[in-house]
Amino acid sequence: MKQQLIKNGLVLDMKGNHKPQAKDILIEGKWIRDIRPNIEPEVDTEIIDAEGKIVMPGFVDTHRHVWESLLRHIGTDWTLLTYLDKLYYGNLGSMLTPEDSYIANLWGALEAIDAGVTTVLDWSMLETPEHADASIKGLQAAGIRAVFAHGTPGYEAYWSRDSEVRHPKDAKRVKKEYFQSDDQLLTMALAIRGPEFSSWEVTLDDIQLARELDAIASMHIGFGTWGPHDRSITRMRDAGLLDSDLNLVHVNRIQPHEYEYIAESGASLSVTPEVEMMMGHGYPATGHLHKHRGLVTLGVDVVVATAGDMFAQMKFALQAERAWQNEQRLDRGEMPEQLKMTTNDVLTFATLNGAKALKLDDKIGTLDVGKEADLLLINPASFNLFPLNHEPVGAVVQSARPENVDSVFIAGRPVKRHGKLLFDDLDGLRNKVLAASEAVFHRQAAKN
Repeated sequence: MKQQLIKNGLVLDMKGNHKPQAKDILIEGKWIRDIRPNIEPEVDTEIIDAEGKIVMPGFVDTHRHVWESLLRHIGTDWTLLTYLDKLYYGNLGSMLTPEDSYIANLWGALEAIDAGVTTVLDWSMLETPEHADASIKGLQAAGIRAVFAHGTPGYEAYWSRDSEVRHPKDAKRVKKEYFQSDDQLLTMALAIRGPEFSSWEVTLDDIQLARELDAIASMHIGFGTWGPHDRSITRMRDAGLLDSDLNLVHVNRIQPHEYEYIAESGASLSVTPEVEMMMGHGYPATGHLHKHRGLVTLGVDVVVATAGDMFAQMKFALQAERAWQNEQRLDRGEMPEQLKMTTNDVLTFATLNGAKALKLDDKIGTLDVGKEADLLLINPASFNLFPLNHEPVGAVVQSARPENVDSVFIAGRPVKRHGKLLFDDLDGLRNKVLAASEAVFHRQAAKN
């Protein structure tokens, strides 16, 4: 079995206190076989020089609509209501062919990999079974680790507060055809509408379907003007639904005590701070759940409005929470003396916590012997990172950018090296992306 030896890296294993140490990492096949200083290579072992580079687990993005890579930048001035109106209800989101969905997911997943995201939950919107097949194959072609969250069409029949339309039963076929084994890069979730975008009876049925399929159920919930009034979290708790297999997205505007319910249940929260603050979901709930020791994770969300990297989301999450806490102290006439949320906390949200939320922490999320080798190398030689001055965690969270990602490995396979994606014919793919994107807009224009 092929061996790769990463030598002399500054290893952030995301275990314990996150103190970096100079170590080697031996990879055999897809597994991490050893981590310690001065590992002697065997014959034919590939040596990867990581001298001076940060070596850390890959980022885990727990909420992204990957297909939207085909429609990049159109939503930079959109509110949430504009976003829903433009993409859902028979609009742009319904204009993709299955081939477009393949290209969109391939391109969007490569964008994630290039920025050091090794795992993503792809919250899909699927018009037909053929779109589901194509979306899955796009993720497969990119070589990313992904949780494919099987979604619904974007039509009003599905997306209304009184919808009685159940989640498409094609999810059962998809599970059988693509996800019978958990020993693969792609696993399955359900992207359900939840009690604020469908009827209560549908929510019950959709969560039950997810549990029959042994799949996480991910839903947008608890935000906007309806968030404080619907009491959806309390309702789900009282019905015995809250559990660790639920991934709750946004949850910006619920009652304060409901965050404690989430934390007690083990359900995860996907905070998408940049988009939430921009589009009007509400203020990011990062600190509300974190203070109850709940499972906080981060996601990019919609790449029609922002870039698909986790560096930006870490900074947005951290500074939004710090600003909120500092403002409260200032309002009390006190100067802040210390910052309660740390860079260590946020880097954990973006790695280990994400892995836990997606039920993958036995495989990824930390660098540990016996886990799969999902990791990245960050080169600190550029102006924004050099010198590190012994604070690599702070450097990654506060200063790093996608262009600092030197190398990415997923299940031991190099997918980016020396700053370049290892993907054949990127120029040809760019041409296909551009053609597909223009075709979608042409179809929309013809419809109108």
